[in-house]
Amino acid sequence: MDTRLMPSPRETAVLDTGELRASFLLDELFTAGEINLVYTDLDRAVVGSAIPGGSALELPNDDALKADFFCQRRELGILNLGSAGSVTVDGTVYEMGAHDCLYIGRGSKEISFTSAAADSPAVFYLVSYPAHATYPTAKATRADANRVELGSKDECNERTIFQYIHENGIKSCQLVLGFTEFKPGSIWNTMPCHTHDRRSEVYCYFDVPAAHRVLHMMGQPQETRPLWVADRQVVLSPPWSIHTGCGTASYRFCWAMGGENQAFTDMDRVEIADLR
Repeated sequence: MDTRLMPSPRETAVLDTGELRASFLLDELFTAGEINLVYTDLDRAVVGSAIPGGSALELPNDDALKADFFCQRRELGILNLGSAGSVTVDGTVYEMGAHDCLYIGRGSKEISFTSAAADSPAVFYLVSYPAHATYPTAKATRADANRVELGSKDECNERTIFQYIHENGIKSCQLVLGFTEFKPGSIWNTMPCHTHDRRSEVYCYFDVPAAHRVLHMMGQPQETRPLWVADRQVVLSPPWSIHTGCGTASYRFCWAMGGENQAFTDMDRVEIADLR
């Protein structure tokens, strides 16, 4: 498991493109046949992926966690970005289709991942935060998600938010997770943008066509910085940073948060005219 330490706002203001990407972008997280994990000091999140092939992959317990098993003091959210597969938690099998979500509560010991077909694998995206309370493992399909319609055609940000792990959905200690997809012709996510000092956020962009990119904008509102992001790349977003972007083609993105609260509307809005 790699470790990623976050720069401060002052340090971020003087980073060049390569340094900025090395600090905030996880650009090689998804590898076929492997589990990859990255630990960050950003609210002690662990971000990872599991792409099982012909055999199951078991979630490892890295020494950096100083725990007897991965979820001893952690909760874990999983979103399937690929084809059908399954996740086994302490002997219970959860079948996972595309865009299905699974929450795994603190105390779960044995976790493994399987694809229904090796030549069309499941792609499990993982986000974990420390947990100080125990909630039951629970699955939600795309049809189960709470849907929120936002944006407008005039502003090119007409979109549907699928909420899975949140205060009125799957219960968790601090993890909040869901994904967003766009209506035809819309490319902007979260604009006007915002910050939220009370929690960090992680963006995983997926279903981005190979020849296209998402222009993700981060940084303090008056000191913004760009990241060009490809399919299945992940941006770590500190509480002081905006997190917004637009694509050169349609795409989806998974958002996950952890911190002091789970109120989805707890945002400090930044007016478009105030961005620099």
